Amino acid sequence: MRRLTDIDWDSWKATDQATLVFVTDSARVLLMHKKRGLGAGKINAPGGRLEPGETPHTAAIREVQEELRVTPGALIKYGELSFQFVDGYSIFVHVFRASTFSGVPTETAEARPLWTSVDRIPYASMWRDDALWVPLLLSSRYFSGRFLFDQELMLDYDLDDVASAGELLDPHVVP
Repeated sequence: MRRLTDIDWDSWKATDQATLVFVTDSARVLLMHKKRGLGAGKINAPGGRLEPGETPHTAAIREVQEELRVTPGALIKYGELSFQFVDGYSIFVHVFRASTFSGVPTETAEARPLWTSVDRIPYASMWRDDALWVPLLLSSRYFSGRFLFDQELMLDYDLDDVASAGELLDPHVVP
């Protein structure tokens, strides 16, 4: 498995579903230095795996609260990302943007908060795919992507703009 075309996307099913939440404040975005789990050592947005029976919206809020001790508000889902790893692991990620939040970003056992200017996002310290779709999110464009990774090496990808949230696989988001 070295190309996206090597995968039968019609029958593809993710091992896990997860969320990412980009909290924005004026011209800044709240990121984090991830301390453990998938992507440990990288800079990323808060988020994580859905628990049984949990909606993506509920999981997004819970994960930001757990990782950075803030509660995101006014969540809008802008994207969906399908990741396949050559070792067999796969994950489907619901990507949100929050324009408000309450609380003070606080370091936890999982992450250390990092506010950064939207024009100085440290892509070199993030997953390689982030530089492709984060600019779409920050410009309020809807997107859908598929990515193939061999550990941390991105082998192939396909990224599409979509016209509206209704074109996403799971567009339902409760505000």
